[in-house]
Amino acid sequence: MTPIGWSAGAAVAALFLLMRSTPLAAQAPETTARRLSLLEALDLAEQRSEAVGIARADVARAQGDRRRARSGYFPQLSGSATYQRTLRSQFSALRENGDSSSTEPARECDRFVAQPGLSVDERLTALENSVECSSAADPFANFRNLPFGRENTYRFGLSASQNLFTGGRLRGLSQSAAAGLRSAELGVTSVRAQTLFDVTQAYYDASLGDRLVAIAEATLRQADTTLVQAQLAKDVGNQSEFELLRARVTRDNQRPVVIQRRADRDLAYLRLKQLLEIPPAEPLALTTDLGDTTLVAAPQMAEVVTVPGDTGTDRRVPVRQAAEGVASQQGQLRVARAQRYPQLTLSSDFADLAFPSSGSPFGTDYISDWNVSVALSLPLFTGGRIRGEVEAARANVEQAELRLQQTRKRAELDTRSTQLQLESAVAAWEASGGIEEQAARAYQIAELRYREGLSTQTELNDLRIQLAQAQSTRARAARDLQLARIRLALLPSLPLQSGTAGAGVQTGGTSR
Repeated sequence: MTPIGWSAGAAVAALFLLMRSTPLAAQAPETTARRLSLLEALDLAEQRSEAVGIARADVARAQGDRRRARSGYFPQLSGSATYQRTLRSQFSALRENGDSSSTEPARECDRFVAQPGLSVDERLTALENSVECSSAADPFANFRNLPFGRENTYRFGLSASQNLFTGGRLRGLSQSAAAGLRSAELGVTSVRAQTLFDVTQAYYDASLGDRLVAIAEATLRQADTTLVQAQLAKDVGNQSEFELLRARVTRDNQRPVVIQRRADRDLAYLRLKQLLEIPPAEPLALTTDLGDTTLVAAPQMAEVVTVPGDTGTDRRVPVRQAAEGVASQQGQLRVARAQRYPQLTLSSDFADLAFPSSGSPFGTDYISDWNVSVALSLPLFTGGRIRGEVEAARANVEQAELRLQQTRKRAELDTRSTQLQLESAVAAWEASGGIEEQAARAYQIAELRYREGLSTQTELNDLRIQLAQAQSTRARAARDLQLARIRLALLPSLPLQSGTAGAGVQTGGTSR
């Protein structure tokens, strides 16, 4: 073909690609996408994560448990106010004057006082009157002033108690509660680290999805260009219909790949939006590239990683939580053993009582009642209950210690696995760079050779596939490298992976 023919063919190819790209551009959303960097995503995740909120609620609950356990060391003071109305009692008969139906007030006798200045007859008359009044008076009249059976009773009291000796029960409760609080605080650190890692993974998955969509679309455009060139060559008689059909089939096979890549990308974006609580319909534009290495300097990660680079087994949060579990169970064992010892308690009760006949607590006389007591209790026979509780608590301690050993072994394996994954990711990243450059150069040469008629379409298609694979491998290697580095940085605070031997940063297969 002459150079003029190739120029015309190039113009037709450019027009064809322009016509094909116009519908895609028309489908682009008119709204401006929200620009989001990785650091901004981490900040949003820290503020909106439900898992972090739940972990902090656990800390608040553990603080309440510790405060409740320590309250036994201090005096307990309580107040009370009671009003009692007596409708009928066994003392009612004492207040009745013979006949319960009589409404006459009880007769009152004046106190007899001897008066030496009176005559003998007057003094004898006064004495006889006093004796007569006393014999006719109610013999139970004095009981009316006692509190028994009174219709209205008011009681205002204060009660205080202080534990003097508990046999180690309070110490055990405080130890268990303090260990629970420390474990809950470590849980917040672990959940925060896991949230940061999940958001980082979702962010890079979405970025990888963008990159794979761009690679698939570029491959589709290359296939379109090859189809246009094959059509022109067919029209001028330089190629057979078989070559044209092969070019068309290659182009059509690439379309489902683009559709699948877009679906994977949309799913990755949806996952990221869910973690950040961003509306699914809001468009995002990720600004942090796959090769950006500024992530380790994120302030959120600096708060989580208390000792950067320290991957020692005893520094792992799961191991420290398991150790706190042992301390908590040891405290419960001390509580169970304390039941065998005497319990000594000092208590005091003070009360003001009033029995007004009018029913009002005001304007009446109050009687004070105050006592102090020391109580000693010692279990003499419980039928084996205390022994059973001690045995159960001792078994819990042994189980917690074995769980601690198990966690240490898993942490060692998890640490070594993460280090190997980082080494593998670094090697894959370094190797993928040269492969991508070589594949791109080989495709350029093959495309030039195909235009000049020195190469076949099969060779061009093979090199196009190799280029797409090299670019995809490079993108996945960048994603895996970033996640491996971040996981190693967050490793002291991250929980253990389930199935540590086979876990770790995965490449995602061909789903991306």
